[in-house]
Amino acid sequence: MRHFSALDAGTVERLFHAPPEPVDLAGDRDELAVALGATLYCPATRQRLAGDLLGLSARGVLSAVACLEDSVPDGRVAEAEDTLVRELAGLARAPQWRERPPMMLFVRARTPQQLLRVVERSGEGLDCLLGFVLPKFGGSRQPEPERWLAAVRRAGELAGRRLWAMPVLESRDIAHLDTRQAALLAVRDVLDGNRDLVLAVRTGATDLSAAYGLRRPRGRTVWDVRVVADVLGDVVNVLGRADGSGYPITAPVWEHFTSGERVVRSALDAGPFEESGAEQLRRRLEEAGLDGLVRELELDRVNGLQGKTVIHPSHVAVVHALSVVTHEDFCDAVDIVRAPGGGAMASSYRNKMNEAGPHRPWAERVLARARAFGVAREDVTYVHVLQAQDEAHRAGRAAG
Repeated sequence: MRHFSALDAGTVERLFHAPPEPVDLAGDRDELAVALGATLYCPATRQRLAGDLLGLSARGVLSAVACLEDSVPDGRVAEAEDTLVRELAGLARAPQWRERPPMMLFVRARTPQQLLRVVERSGEGLDCLLGFVLPKFGGSRQPEPERWLAAVRRAGELAGRRLWAMPVLESRDIAHLDTRQAALLAVRDVLDGNRDLVLAVRTGATDLSAAYGLRRPRGRTVWDVRVVADVLGDVVNVLGRADGSGYPITAPVWEHFTSGERVVRSALDAGPFEESGAEQLRRRLEEAGLDGLVRELELDRVNGLQGKTVIHPSHVAVVHALSVVTHEDFCDAVDIVRAPGGGAMASSYRNKMNEAGPHRPWAERVLARARAFGVAREDVTYVHVLQAQDEAHRAGRAAG
């Protein structure tokens, strides 16, 4: 697997100072977690799930979740399980998957019992799974966190290999101030006791907003919803520390995929689009409401989150284009890690001060992202990368 594999060699050479490196599915946690990028959720009721996933991989989706939880009506749970087991078997037999799995695939189960039931029924289809998403993790009205992780560990024993867990923090115990600290500390204790299983901690802004009867409108980011932003900040504070005790924290879902009436419009900076001759692309992004996604992604990274949960393929290219490391950040990161003795220095771009000690954790994260998503050339912006993906997708659609 490799990000931007749909781009031809000439385009990669033109865009990247350092191209993305292959992702090893047997790699370590941090390598896999940063490579998740845009994680696309698909209801497990999709009758052509296997074919859809293969098609999505051609569009640049490298991580996906087949969901048996909130996206499936209560009356269709048994049907969803049957469909998922059948489609996983079909996926395992697909030549594209047998030769080289094109994506990281997870299942989001409702309960630990359902998780194990799917594992026991899946047979060869189990070979397609990298792990499980564990919803409403740590909620007092939900299965205990220990039971979830025990189920994942047992699933790995049945599969004969490690299967990863991605707990989702979205319960009301996490949302509400009077229970949040105790709930987060309890979650941390459980995760620390099962660190070998935890790929990343996911955050669920939809459920966190629902605890207050809120929903962010188009044109607003999750960081504008103050009570939810406070929760996300506390999650990073407790579980995202850079002292070796933390975990990768993924950014919550962007849930809009068509435009509509908006009170607030966060217009995209016209400069990068004009410089690359992509004014039409800018208009399409704003018409689809994806200018809000661009803004939210910027704030996600500033606040310590990585990747993004998405619900539509059109989001994936935006997330990945903005995940490419800029040439400036790369130069800063390299300079910082090459100064192990500490000290301060002017940046290579001569526009800021780099302090090797305090900036080192940031630099290490930037270099990890650079390996997964590549480093842009000095004159290349996210718009160039987004435009190249758009052109590759259109060419592929015309050819196929």
